[in-house]
Amino acid sequence: MCGIVGYTGKATALTPVLEGLRRLEYRGYDSAGIALAVTKGEPLWIEKRAGKLGNLEATLTRVPDAHSGIGHTRWATHGGPTDRNAHPHLDNEGKLALIHNGIIENYVELREELEKRGHIFSSDTDTESVVHLLSDSRKKHNGDLAAAMREVCAELRGSFTLLAIHSDEPGRIVGARRNSPLVVGVGDGENFLASDVSAFIAYTKNALELGQDEVVDITAEKIVITNLAGDVLPQKAYEISWDASAAERGGFEHFMLKEIYEQPKAVADTLIGRTAGLDSEITAGINLEGITKVVIIACGTAFHAGLVGKYAIENWANISVDVELASEYRYREPSVDGTTLVIPISQSGETMDTLMAMRYARSKGARIFAVCNTNGSTIPRESDAVLYTYAGPEIAVASTKAFLTQLIAMYLIALHLATVRGTLTQKEHDEIVTHLAELPGKIEQVLETVEPLRELTRKFKSASSMLFLGRHVGFPAALEGALKLKELAYMHAEGFAAGELKHGPIALIDQGTPVVAVMPAAGSLLAEKMASNVQEVKARGAVIIAIGDADLASADHMIRIPATHPFLEPVLSVVPLQVIAYEMAVARGNDVDQPRNLAKSVTVE
Repeated sequence: MCGIVGYTGKATALTPVLEGLRRLEYRGYDSAGIALAVTKGEPLWIEKRAGKLGNLEATLTRVPDAHSGIGHTRWATHGGPTDRNAHPHLDNEGKLALIHNGIIENYVELREELEKRGHIFSSDTDTESVVHLLSDSRKKHNGDLAAAMREVCAELRGSFTLLAIHSDEPGRIVGARRNSPLVVGVGDGENFLASDVSAFIAYTKNALELGQDEVVDITAEKIVITNLAGDVLPQKAYEISWDASAAERGGFEHFMLKEIYEQPKAVADTLIGRTAGLDSEITAGINLEGITKVVIIACGTAFHAGLVGKYAIENWANISVDVELASEYRYREPSVDGTTLVIPISQSGETMDTLMAMRYARSKGARIFAVCNTNGSTIPRESDAVLYTYAGPEIAVASTKAFLTQLIAMYLIALHLATVRGTLTQKEHDEIVTHLAELPGKIEQVLETVEPLRELTRKFKSASSMLFLGRHVGFPAALEGALKLKELAYMHAEGFAAGELKHGPIALIDQGTPVVAVMPAAGSLLAEKMASNVQEVKARGAVIIAIGDADLASADHMIRIPATHPFLEPVLSVVPLQVIAYEMAVARGNDVDQPRNLAKSVTVE
């Protein structure tokens, strides 16, 4: 979603602010803007434009020197993607600027009241109500911007990250968060605020966490964090484990392609030190004994990882598992209690639907064991325990290495639950661990053979539809393949459990329809049944692209992957599906890293 960055310090503020916005482009946006505090007491310098960041940069020909500023990339919610609706927004004096991620639910009543007081609005956004409210509150608090921010946050309903700057104190920036990400970057004679650490990673690896309903007040030399009551809170520091080069393309044409090729390392990093158990992750935070049910809550790609996790947990740990779409979960008031283990899965740790579903489950007494890729984000902080994936930064909107590491996390949790419950023999456990350890090398093997697949995919660039079939753990893989193609190629794609074809979906098959078949392990009963399903669609004119560990006689094109444990197959079979989606997007001339209408982290419901 929207991206936020703030800087105050010794450097010319425009440089770190613009660089931060560039690093946040991956989140998806439709306008951008900056505000600089130049001269004490004088109106702020502001520029904002609809469209890509280049539109804004083209206007920056004569920028005054300033050492404090804020910047924003906006993904439109209230009000269209226009210059006037772009952030930052100003108060009527032009001295107070505000940027905002999230949604203010009570903005209409706030606006009506503010207009009665004489405030003049110049945009259609929910955000502008906040800047006018903050302006009034600051005057009430004798110019104390932090006190005003605390008072205003108490009046707001919804989810938000807010950053404000006032020309009367040009070296000061005040921020706040509720249900939306904000982190502090701690530098030497300079400090940063951002919605994502990638915005300031080129300058510092030292960061501070911000909790729910906390306000941060920064200058170049000082950082103060308070709650809404004004109590000063202890600072929770952590070190960012990756550097700026990890956010660059490294010679690849697109971030997504780079991240596809980073998957062997990401999987290896996520496995290191964990196959013997997860005691170090769990510590005293959570007790997994006495669990009667597991509920996995997630959205999109993470939901598909959860579906694979269901197969592994139910089979290895012999416990019932429900996999729930987080956006739907709490609204049907599901049955959950203290014997329920809830596993939220989120790459960013800020996915709003997942966060709110998790909070509902916690309110009912559930134990929360999160899977996340972002240290210090909200979902891990509000969980009893967290299993971090080590995918590193994922810049492309379409998830690749984050998904594979989520799969690994689900296998590790399944193994740990099996150990706690005593449901696997030592031989069975060791066999799974051996296969897990082999996965990075096998992913490398798959990547060494994808060039013919890229060429093959280009032959189908004019197809109007593509179907994906799978059985058992191959079914979630098929769903993921279809989702990737929708996201990137903007074409109709569906994933089906192959046994369901004859119950209706087979009507979609026409002469020449490309069908990708994710084949089960060779020699298994499911492999025979899947082969029959493939024959059904081939007989009706489909072109078959099969992915599996053995040749399939009925396939028009065969993509071979190494053999592995049957439950681990998605880690290998999904890689060719990612390549198909990537290459189809390239062939169609689409923006691979920032597909239309999508954002990396969905931080609003």
